[in-house]
Amino acid sequence: MNQGIEVAGLYVHDQDEALAFYVEKLGFRVHTDVGNGDYRWLTVQHPEQPSFQLGLFRPGPPVLDAATAQAVRAIVAKGAMPPLVLRVDDCRAAYERMRGLGVEFTQEPVERYGTVDAGFRDPSGNGWKLIQARG
Repeated sequence: MNQGIEVAGLYVHDQDEALAFYVEKLGFRVHTDVGNGDYRWLTVQHPEQPSFQLGLFRPGPPVLDAATAQAVRAIVAKGAMPPLVLRVDDCRAAYERMRGLGVEFTQEPVERYGTVDAGFRDPSGNGWKLIQARG
């Protein structure tokens, strides 16, 4: 029996803004974008990982009640969620390219632990680490 993670989700405050960020600045592509009333199932994929989807979801019904959704939005906006990791061949080159596209970095590239990494956030506040693959 085959098993594996197909979708991991992020909470975002504006799905259209998140979609533009992940597609235009990080190079992901849309996998699924369907609505059901007020709920929108929106996922993107990295072009080199077609079996994995990143969900860009708004906190709220039908999953969360209004008070919990507001608390989640506040936590995400503060950057309090654990960072996700985007592996790249050349961290410094990716940093320069993404910075040129308007990505706001929280940490410039730094050499440590035998590799190079940098930090950035998406428009909702979700933290990311850009980590250079080890040679």
